[in-house]
Amino acid sequence: MSSERLQPGLARPRLRGVRFRVVVAYVVLVASGLAVANLIVRQMLLSRLDHTVEQALSQEVEELRQLAEGGVDPTTGEPFRGDVEAIFTTFLNRNVPSDGEAFYTVVDGRGFLTSFEPPDRRLLDIPEVADAVAEATSSTRVDVDTSAGPARVLVVPLRQEVDESGETTPRGVFVVAFFTAEERAEIDDALRVVALVSVLVVVASSIAAWSLAGRVLRPVARLTDAATRITETDLSARIPVEGRDELAQLTETFNSMLDRLEAAVTSQRQFLNDIAHDLRTPLTIVRGHLEMLSDDPAERAETLALVADELERMSRYVADLLVLAKAEQPDFLRLGLVDVGEWARDLYAKVAAFGDATIVLGEVPEPGMVIGELDADRLTQAVLNLMVNAAQHTGEGDTIELSAVSQGGQLVVTVTDTGSGIDPELLSTMFVRTARGDTSRVARREGTGLGLAIVRAIAEAHGGSVGVESTVGEGSTFRLTVPLDPSGTLGIDEEDPCPAS
Repeated sequence: MSSERLQPGLARPRLRGVRFRVVVAYVVLVASGLAVANLIVRQMLLSRLDHTVEQALSQEVEELRQLAEGGVDPTTGEPFRGDVEAIFTTFLNRNVPSDGEAFYTVVDGRGFLTSFEPPDRRLLDIPEVADAVAEATSSTRVDVDTSAGPARVLVVPLRQEVDESGETTPRGVFVVAFFTAEERAEIDDALRVVALVSVLVVVASSIAAWSLAGRVLRPVARLTDAATRITETDLSARIPVEGRDELAQLTETFNSMLDRLEAAVTSQRQFLNDIAHDLRTPLTIVRGHLEMLSDDPAERAETLALVADELERMSRYVADLLVLAKAEQPDFLRLGLVDVGEWARDLYAKVAAFGDATIVLGEVPEPGMVIGELDADRLTQAVLNLMVNAAQHTGEGDTIELSAVSQGGQLVVTVTDTGSGIDPELLSTMFVRTARGDTSRVARREGTGLGLAIVRAIAEAHGGSVGVESTVGEGSTFRLTVPLDPSGTLGIDEEDPCPAS
């Protein structure tokens, strides 16, 4: 039913699935990170290139200054004494520009010498450079676009003279240019390789992320699959727990929820089956007698008495079923401090007249000696059911003994009878709903078959258990065991069952 309706939902486009969204977010994050990294690397490389260019320009200017101040004209063997033509000639003869570098010299406003095959022979004709040369009174840097690509130009006046008008004009101007097109091309080539590698990394990481997301979300897919296989008739689907992470905890929680759901549905189904099975007969009896109701007063009174008896039996049966239904609810027990000695004596007073057998009180603690955290009403109900069961299997001359002792932090309530005993084949089903023995010595028509099942439910709700030992023809012993201190707050010691004061 629901499985057929939900299966198409699982085939919806995966583009809207969690796995796809996680991978897309991961890819966007990785791609963004790599893009930002590439931009940062590019900026760092360009910054390093600028630094290298500045160093190269400064180095050439420093070499020219040293030559002009302390150098010797190789043709005369004398200091230059401001002869800019000789300085420029000597400098260009002695210095070879590096790749992408070029030297230009200007004397009295006219181009003089240049380095061998400069990348752009007409650099001095560019307006920005020409203006810088014409107005050169101090070192000036200019970034220009040339026919050979972008260039960084440093204009340095070599010797200044004062003309008749009082203006200072350079006798010579040294121009060193660094053309960065080749270096920028190398940077761009390197960044293209990095970008290609980044794309490959994004693709590879996307594939890996898709696979990893599939493995991580596999428990969720199993959970979905299990949910689709669950119907009102099949609640047995469970998911294998792998690992100890959050998804494993989710899986365990889901399995626990299925356990509770299956138990609740099973209990409900059993409840309905019990009602349908055990109420059918009394309802049929009531209906048949009411349909055949006679006008005779005596027969009418007899019929009404029978109907009332059947209705009373149904009422008791429904009440027992409700007890079993509530046994799985958190508020089934109302725990409180119970004086076991007083409780056992009060209980004995209630059962002293049960059946035809002799009821005796066995070993019980003195009042005030043993205190437990128990639900006295539910325990009383359980022991009363055990006493009723014992009374049904005993007769005149038999004995039923009730005892309650503390052993190792446990309250052990024992009901022992000397009756007919129980068939060994029935021992394994004694505490199952509707299970009944066939050795009862009294009429069982009013029984519901739920008494011992209620005993087990009350014992298990306390965290305890119930068991039976029996020999046919000799009698039976029912033993109800529950912890005295289930929450561990009373400080009960196993050697001394009394709570610590």
